[in-house]
Amino acid sequence: MQGSPQQAQQSQPPVQPPAQQQQQQTLPTIRTTVTEVILPVTVTDDKGRFIDNLEQKDFRILDEGRVQRIKFFSHDPRQPTVIGFLVDMSNNSTIHWQNYKDAVKEMVWGLLPNDKNYTGYLISFSNTAELLVNTTWDPDKLTAQVDRMKPGGGAALFDAVKRACTDRQLIPGEPYQPRRIIVVFGNGHDSASEYTIDQVIELAQQKLVTIYAVSTAAYGMEDPDRDQLEKLTHSTGGRVWYPLDNPYSEVSGFLSQPSDEGNYALHVGTGGYAAAINSAIYKSVGELEGEITTQYILRYSPEFDALSANKEKHRIKVEIPTLPQGYYKVSTRPDYYPNRIGQ
Repeated sequence: MQGSPQQAQQSQPPVQPPAQQQQQQTLPTIRTTVTEVILPVTVTDDKGRFIDNLEQKDFRILDEGRVQRIKFFSHDPRQPTVIGFLVDMSNNSTIHWQNYKDAVKEMVWGLLPNDKNYTGYLISFSNTAELLVNTTWDPDKLTAQVDRMKPGGGAALFDAVKRACTDRQLIPGEPYQPRRIIVVFGNGHDSASEYTIDQVIELAQQKLVTIYAVSTAAYGMEDPDRDQLEKLTHSTGGRVWYPLDNPYSEVSGFLSQPSDEGNYALHVGTGGYAAAINSAIYKSVGELEGEITTQYILRYSPEFDALSANKEKHRIKVEIPTLPQGYYKVSTRPDYYPNRIGQ
């Protein structure tokens, strides 16, 4: 039986302008074999406390809205990692450099426990970004170099991220075992880089790098570059700690004892002031170490539908259906490049 004219018309593909036809013909074709995507995931409750008792069955991954099958799950507190320590050596770090120098060393010792499963490297950035110590499992090589560092000059933060992603010795198995992490000690300011923030974020996403940061911005000072540090970290699944945002908040007498320097209970140059600054920095370092070492690690091989197969960049969403909406927050990378995973 012959169909109606309306049915015959619906069965015909729409006529497209020549320019649109040419655009479709030049679209890249997705590879049939796609490398696994690795997702370090942090889960906190509505009060910011870690939720650390979840299992694989509690998680759901959506890639461009399509549910994915989780192929690997781990909640091992000692996941093998390779960590880049990027330290701001610009003039911005001069004031509290001694405190931050000790904090960097403590974090190196905490995250590199003389075990070849845990490696790191050190990059300083001022007018240029310099790889001071290449990838190694020996923490003393990094801390010895930190002791020799002295602040001064501009800030090439974005070039430092670029070097961390491309210009160092790789460990066999990256970015899956070990996974890639960058920790920035700085305030987000950049005055000397050849690369832009958007370029290095895209590069970090391609390389499956998670960026964290400990801000060196001082309390009471204007911080115009805060958004840049937030953008670097959140775009890759990490976050920022601000130890000097208010180091006085837990000090008895804060905002109740007027003084010439301001309404602070602690006076600059005193032992109490130095202790408060040091305590705030070490608290942030400890929290950052805790997050890195207690994350859930999920991996999956993306399965695409026809609509999203040719997209260069894919959005990711991680849900926990077993927990009530509004009770939990998931932190992980928001997207990735399916054709260039981990290259």
